[in-house]
Amino acid sequence: MNNMNDPTGRALALLSLLQTHRFWSGEELSEKLEVSQRTLRRDVDRLRMLGYQIDASTGTTGGYRLAAGSHLPPLLLDDDEAVVIALGLRSTAATAIDGMGDTSARALAKIEQVLPDRLRRRVTALADNVTQMRWGRPATDPIDPETIALIAQACRDHEQIRFDYRRRDGEEASRLVEPHQLVSAGYRWYLVAWDVRRSDWRTFRVDRLADARLAGVRFDARQIPGGDAGEYVKRSIGQMPQPHEVTAVIALSAEDARAELRWLEVQIEELRGKARKPGHCRLRFRAPEQQWVATLVASAAMMAPLELDPPVEGDGPGSAADVDAVKAHLDTLSTRLTQAVAPTA
Repeated sequence: MNNMNDPTGRALALLSLLQTHRFWSGEELSEKLEVSQRTLRRDVDRLRMLGYQIDASTGTTGGYRLAAGSHLPPLLLDDDEAVVIALGLRSTAATAIDGMGDTSARALAKIEQVLPDRLRRRVTALADNVTQMRWGRPATDPIDPETIALIAQACRDHEQIRFDYRRRDGEEASRLVEPHQLVSAGYRWYLVAWDVRRSDWRTFRVDRLADARLAGVRFDARQIPGGDAGEYVKRSIGQMPQPHEVTAVIALSAEDARAELRWLEVQIEELRGKARKPGHCRLRFRAPEQQWVATLVASAAMMAPLELDPPVEGDGPGSAADVDAVKAHLDTLSTRLTQAVAPTA
């Protein structure tokens, strides 16, 4: 340690140690700072006068721990920590959480004002040369930051919460759940929770959730299906009914299709029974808009020849309306591509 003879420098060194460790014995801190136990106690008192809440315990196992206080005192950050926080604040400018963009901008201004020039250049270089992709559109309703904080607290403390929820079809109902994990997916936030009344796992979009409150009941954490909340949300979204769908048979085996189309959002199925055909499999394309379905079909057709299945009966996904619309979009795309590659006069 440097400047151990300087009380201010020694106090800052002590604070840096306390911020990186949950508990330090008095002997460990004395050795790190190269001071006596008496001097250590004076330095601890000095930090307390500056607003830092430091818990102390006596005895052979006694020591010191930095605790949460009534207000936020100054923090000591190393170079890498400061850069990461600044980058994180920049990225939240595009968040769907109501008011967080302005709050992030204010916090970022305070941090960048005191950053050394070398760190400011690092932050600027990283921010200017890294672009975030956010899938989908911003949530219709901005998310209340207090709601996110309450849910996160309930996940941490394993406490049930109640809230009102608006489903995709507009129906509203009261829910009682055991919250396990929040998942951020682009502009959307999802809660993975055990629905107490339905005795099953559910995924909830946080922007459709209202009047969240703690229920005052603790629960034992369960194992999320598959063990990963992000993957569970991804599967849940993939299983949701989409308004438009077509299926097609492609000249690839299911194994080859999974390898060739791994970047494409498409379900791949083996052909069975009378439909079985060596070297072929069925693809299921689903999307919110018919034009998106056509785009997926065209992308798959770049890998191997395919043929659309006949439409299903009725007016739902996979009906004649969907198949005809997709064919029309594909005809338009074919015409435009032909014009694009045609030689100019």
